[in-house]
Amino acid sequence: MPVPGTSLTSLRPLMQGTNGMVVASHPAAAMAGLDILRKGGNAIDAGVAVGLALNVVHVDDCSFLGVAPTVIYLADQKEVLEVDGLGVWPKAASVEYFKKNHGGNYPPGVLRSLTPAAADSWITSLSKFGTMSFGEVVSAAIDLAGNGFPMFRYLAGRFVTAFDAYNTYQSTAEIYLPNGRAPKQGEMFYQKDLANSLSNLAEIENANKSKGREGALQAARDDIYTGELSRKIVAFNQEMGGLLTAEDLANYHVTIGAPVTVNYKGYDVYSTGPWGQGPTFPQALKILEGFDLASMGHNTTEYIHTVSQALNLAFADREQYVGDPKFTDVPIKEMLSEEYLHRRRSLIDPEIAWPGTPPAGDPRNGMATINGGPTSPRDAEVPVAIAGPSGGGTSYFAVIDGDGNIFSSTPSEGTKNGGPIIPGTGLAFSLRGSQSRITEGHAASVEGGKRPRLTPAPALVLQDGEPVIALGAHGGDHIPQGTLQLLLNILEFGRDPQEAVEEPRFYSYNFQQSGWPGKYEPGMLRLEGRISEEAAEGLRMKGHTIERYPDWWEGSALYGAITRNPRTKLLRGGADPRCEAYALGY
Repeated sequence: MPVPGTSLTSLRPLMQGTNGMVVASHPAAAMAGLDILRKGGNAIDAGVAVGLALNVVHVDDCSFLGVAPTVIYLADQKEVLEVDGLGVWPKAASVEYFKKNHGGNYPPGVLRSLTPAAADSWITSLSKFGTMSFGEVVSAAIDLAGNGFPMFRYLAGRFVTAFDAYNTYQSTAEIYLPNGRAPKQGEMFYQKDLANSLSNLAEIENANKSKGREGALQAARDDIYTGELSRKIVAFNQEMGGLLTAEDLANYHVTIGAPVTVNYKGYDVYSTGPWGQGPTFPQALKILEGFDLASMGHNTTEYIHTVSQALNLAFADREQYVGDPKFTDVPIKEMLSEEYLHRRRSLIDPEIAWPGTPPAGDPRNGMATINGGPTSPRDAEVPVAIAGPSGGGTSYFAVIDGDGNIFSSTPSEGTKNGGPIIPGTGLAFSLRGSQSRITEGHAASVEGGKRPRLTPAPALVLQDGEPVIALGAHGGDHIPQGTLQLLLNILEFGRDPQEAVEEPRFYSYNFQQSGWPGKYEPGMLRLEGRISEEAAEGLRMKGHTIERYPDWWEGSALYGAITRNPRTKLLRGGADPRCEAYALGY
């Protein structure tokens, strides 16, 4: 799409290279990754460096004790793996506990805390798949935290709009609201306690280098989960009324496994597993394989209607079946099968939108709907809306190196949710427990040791066994919707990655959202302002409730994509201009 008043097709130049490419939610984080690649590190070394830097410059959206779900392609092994990077509920947590003690609600604060996960995700990925030391890859993050960085527009705005949350706890306010006010754009911003915490871990690693690279990394990890830092985490959590124990931290480890995958028109698309909403995007994509999307035209009425209806079908199955497979029997193989999704596809009426979430399917029996639910939107009742908070944060980044290794990650759970900073550490608790349901027997119910149904879900794509795309999105329940649109922009409409991230987007809210208590806006579809009024009016005629976002909506920001030509090895990176995301390569 041409940029109005110019001959350009995108607002930013397309970044290209052959040795390595990084796309990240902030330029300083992208630079951290590029620096590691130039020093000879692989995509995993660079990826961990980017993630740690984002834990500093995007501390509102992700943190060192937060979450860091990641999908990795290992070129030498020709294997795709996931690192869940997601903490678990304390052993004492349960549906009964929250019903008995808190009226079936999650109170504000640390009772939503999970075990820290991003720290283990970074260190484990580095230990198993990287080549460098923690001290080497954390150096940029330490510099950004200790020597500061210029406050940028997006983060400055977060401190203003969430001022009350940041001002709730003294330990938080003294760092993020220096002198009692939100930092302004252009002012230097410091997190010296965080710099000290990260430096201390690097020093522990260095002091244990006689144990070898992996042993030294393990020593640094041990400080977080069984050592001095773990004791600070547990003591303050319990002081603030939380449930975390030393046993919870000591027993925690990230899970490494196989991600979910579907084949879409010859492309093998990977996302994270059913412990989070990773399967939602590939399921919707596979439903759409039965349509000629390109002939519909990009962001036309027919296209937006079809894509949004496929997403609603996937969200219905997410609510019914998706939860931590260690606790929930998730029929993931059946949910992604050709036969089942062919039947689900038949529920899309080209003329009429579902007035609410479509019925879930019955994948175990290969049926389009469960328990004889309606098979047409014409027969469905209009459901009742559910009030609640909306929105989402999260960062995204990806790295592809010259050998084709990929590190695609969606770190999240920063300070904007209002949890207190652990005094003297600069570190915040992960409060992502609020993405569990307080409903006995629900697939995503709260339970001790269980992972909540996490929204962040990165992705990557192979073709004929060769890595070709890394991509991801931002914003809670927007993530599978935006990732789907981003991939279709590339595969169906031939956009390069920079053009793909800039295209206007749309989002359905016709399902119960993930954050507690699960806001639900039946029939709602919101479009960025650059989508034509002709398309919007056509969607209204099909029964969608249409609302408009700004032309370049900041709530739909921080997307990124890298493409790789398997023949020439050319890498191309695209980063979202709605905020400060940036792509760098060489």
